[in-house]
Amino acid sequence: MYSEKENHFTVSELNDSISSSIRSSHSNLWIIGEVSDFHYHDSSGHIYFSLKDEHSEIRSVMFRASNQFLKFQPINGSMVKIFGSISVFEKRGQIQLVCNLMEELGVGDLFQKFEFLKKKLDQEGLFSNERKSILPHYPESVGVLTSGSGAALQDILKVLKTRSPHIKIYFRSTTVQGDRAGKDIVQGINDFIEFGNVDLIILGRGGGSMEDLWAFNEEIVARSIFNCSIPIITAIGHETDFTIADLVADMRAPTPSAAAEIISAKVSTIINQYNIIFENIKKLFFIKFEGLWQRLDYFHNLIMAQKPQSKIELQKKIIDDFDNRLYQSSSFLLKNLIDQLDSYDKRLHGLSPNHVLKRGYSIALDKNGKIILSKDQLKLGDKFDLRTVDGIIGAKKIS
Repeated sequence: MYSEKENHFTVSELNDSISSSIRSSHSNLWIIGEVSDFHYHDSSGHIYFSLKDEHSEIRSVMFRASNQFLKFQPINGSMVKIFGSISVFEKRGQIQLVCNLMEELGVGDLFQKFEFLKKKLDQEGLFSNERKSILPHYPESVGVLTSGSGAALQDILKVLKTRSPHIKIYFRSTTVQGDRAGKDIVQGINDFIEFGNVDLIILGRGGGSMEDLWAFNEEIVARSIFNCSIPIITAIGHETDFTIADLVADMRAPTPSAAAEIISAKVSTIINQYNIIFENIKKLFFIKFEGLWQRLDYFHNLIMAQKPQSKIELQKKIIDDFDNRLYQSSSFLLKNLIDQLDSYDKRLHGLSPNHVLKRGYSIALDKNGKIILSKDQLKLGDKFDLRTVDGIIGAKKIS
């Protein structure tokens, strides 16, 4: 029983009073904590979560009008800094933090995002070895996707030109760091697919912090690599650096230089393999030839066992015809083999440095005998040698 003269509140009035009191004293605050129980409401676009530290937590909401401007995707475990106000959800009498701004904090958060995406893509099968393409053993053309101003490009070009100068190199510059790097990398991959004239792609950049390499941990980059019809080898950072792109790629190289070494073979290696193939062809030819002669002997013995002269003459004619066909077939086969060997010899001769020199070119060598690739390797007045087809000429840089 209560009297109408007594002061009293309804539940709604009480919650409204509490809410007004809290809003007046706890507005426009910066709060740091860890996101947990994260949930995105599909129909409203609002996000709901708890913000916690090691001792406590508070329920939080970020309405669509505010979260549409987020520059990152919050996940459970993200460390964030939030600007907002405390209010009361009066329907339930529940205190909550209303977030107006949210910023991600530190490497710890990046690591959480890395682990989350890694687990997600692994469950979808993007890291499966069964779907990875085999790199071509002797690529004729290679696409290089990296920054035009970075050391990674020079490292790749130096190795390829030294080990396999016959490989055609197509370069597409891309941003490898910053907010738009991920989209630019994806566009670069699409450009090579549309170009269609490369046997494989090297995707690389130099080393850096986790933040610097983050573009290679973005989901759009991972899915672009997965869906690429051209084999991709990644060469990102240093040997200890590891990204999501490395897990999805058909092969990961520890450094850009190592990627170039993996896909290129020395000319001497090609010659050795060519010799091995030629020897195997010769062995197969003589085995086949010997088998045919054995069959010829068998038929000859069979004929000799037939006494009637008519049968002997008939079988002799068959043998003569068979012998002629055998000789023609073996001659044709031998000629084809010789033609193939001549073709391989001409191709190898075309790759010979001496052949290039005979066409009027020369090679600039420093005092240590190393090839000079750029004029910037010499100072004014430095002496160097010019190797021509018939000798070496001394020279000096004068400008």
